[in-house]
Amino acid sequence: MEKTEKYELLVAQVKSLIEGEDNAVGVMANVAALIHSTMNFWWTGFYIVRNDELQLGPFQGPVACYRIGLGKGVCGTAWQRNETIVVPDVEQFPGHIACSSESRSEIVVPIRDSRGEPCAVLDIDSRELNTFDDTDSHYLEQIAAAIAPTIANGRA
Repeated sequence: MEKTEKYELLVAQVKSLIEGEDNAVGVMANVAALIHSTMNFWWTGFYIVRNDELQLGPFQGPVACYRIGLGKGVCGTAWQRNETIVVPDVEQFPGHIACSSESRSEIVVPIRDSRGEPCAVLDIDSRELNTFDDTDSHYLEQIAAAIAPTIANGRA
């Protein structure tokens, strides 16, 4: 199955999985697990905006950083800019936070509240260079939009 087909199925599965659910932590945990197992990424998870920083939320993969400041690393930069960031080679990203030396490429997608402000980010790392592209951005942004009301209302 090609990447586009996998993502189309994944988006449908996420929407079905979260339908009627108001448990923000549970939604993040299950969505991280579903993305991680479907796409075979190295690290898949969420950072939640709390107390003027990003705090670690549910994830799949090796241990991760607990807190990330605004504008720090890929996650903090995506939060600050309120836009998806694709990094083909993390070693080339100024200020990259290396929670794991095995991470080689990364994508971070903001999850926005009803005002359009980030309330969390979806962070995905790969052990391979150049893993993420416009296809990943397109479908992961759809997933972020689908789960945003639950995350924003629950504020985990």
